[in-house]
Amino acid sequence: MQIAGIFISMLELSMSLPIKVQNGGLFISRGIGSHPARQLRSWEIIFVEKGTLTIREDNEVFSVNAGESLLLWPERLHVGVGQFPADLKFYWLHFEVVADEAASPPEALLAVPQHTRVSEPQYIISLFRQFLHEQENIHRSVALELILLLILQKIAAAASEQPADSPGTALAWKAQQIILTRFHLPISASTLAKELHCNADYLGRVYRHAFRLTLTEALHRQRVRAAEKLLISDSLSLTEVAMKCGFNDVGYFRKIFRKHTSLTPAAWKRRYCKEHINSA
Repeated sequence: MQIAGIFISMLELSMSLPIKVQNGGLFISRGIGSHPARQLRSWEIIFVEKGTLTIREDNEVFSVNAGESLLLWPERLHVGVGQFPADLKFYWLHFEVVADEAASPPEALLAVPQHTRVSEPQYIISLFRQFLHEQENIHRSVALELILLLILQKIAAAASEQPADSPGTALAWKAQQIILTRFHLPISASTLAKELHCNADYLGRVYRHAFRLTLTEALHRQRVRAAEKLLISDSLSLTEVAMKCGFNDVGYFRKIFRKHTSLTPAAWKRRYCKEHINSA
């Protein structure tokens, strides 16, 4: 190209991206409802900024805390577990993986874990916000795919830095599965350690490192989530709800419920019913 005697050269690149973005968004909870049961044909990457998202993919339950990502696979059934916590906030992106059988395998592959914690959550959040900003443009650009690739690259890099196969991490995940499935039974940090044949202090340390919660906090959180759902039913008394969720003392149940939701069980039920009626 020549303008007024000046030659202007331009670099032209042929871009072949392995992914195709569909859409993305930001979810901010109102403390009601749950993730719908659905089976999508696309991939979905979720990153939790605040709170905890609990979701089941086929037969596996994931509890995704703040600063963690979750990759949901296509053609699998995704179902929310319990009600959305009032403080939940997460970003999500749907995308397709573009298969090019004629192309030679790339030398460097991204190994994106299904569930992991990232070392720089604020950087990931800034990438998601940049994606949402770019998505508002009338004319779609390749920037969406490039930003998503950056997000996936950061998640893959974070996972490679963590000893995911260490004995301590494996113990933490075993404890997590027990909490998710048997929270209604009389279990505690000490009984978990006894069942997993390890020292209680050691189990507490590795669990806190993996999930950023103490075992007791995780158990209370799971019990409160179950209670939120049961409180909707008029057929159950407060005592019955407490017992079904693993609390033997109603007064203690009220205290823990208020600590996690900032509401008493009765106030939570009134607020839910009011919002449910108003949104009908």
